[in-house]
Amino acid sequence: MTLQIGYVHLIIVGAFVVAAWLLATYLSPRLMLLPYKRGILNQGIENGPIPVNTLYVQSAELFVNPFTALPAGSSKLLSYGTNRDTLYVVGWVDLSKGPQVLTVPDMGGRYYSVQLTDPSKNTNFSYVGTRTTGSAAGTYLITGPGWTGQVPSGMRQISSPNGAVLVAGRVFVQDYADAPAAYGMAAQVTLAPLAG
Repeated sequence: MTLQIGYVHLIIVGAFVVAAWLLATYLSPRLMLLPYKRGILNQGIENGPIPVNTLYVQSAELFVNPFTALPAGSSKLLSYGTNRDTLYVVGWVDLSKGPQVLTVPDMGGRYYSVQLTDPSKNTNFSYVGTRTTGSAAGTYLITGPGWTGQVPSGMRQISSPNGAVLVAGRVFVQDYADAPAAYGMAAQVTLAPLAG
């Protein structure tokens, strides 16, 4: 009888461990990006919350002095960033109402990268930038799962596996004197709904 109770306990504990592992595996990617979503949408970085489907560009001033006092309630998400040679461009995209158009300017050979992340799995599913698409100007249509519309002429489609996308862009800054020029380029990276 004692041996049978031991097996029952072992089966219960084993089932609990497997269930906990599956739950952690499923939820951990979402939980890892939750602070970014909260920091972007609820608190913002410098000037308050950043609306869905818009991009925030780290100011040249914040880049030069990352310890600048931010307004009360602002997120320090980017102010103490580890990259001291790139300006950040960030945003949260919601594709439930239709595709979004990502436009990047001609960077004139300047390194930049726009990373598109699926927040449900914390995986990067596409990059636009110097290493993947070059430094010339470009227009990219970010579409959600199941979208069946027509991609307008001159745009390249990027299919998202999820209806939500975390955008994390970086634009190279050579030195502090270059920060305003880099900001001018980064500010031209934009998101807009597909017209039509």
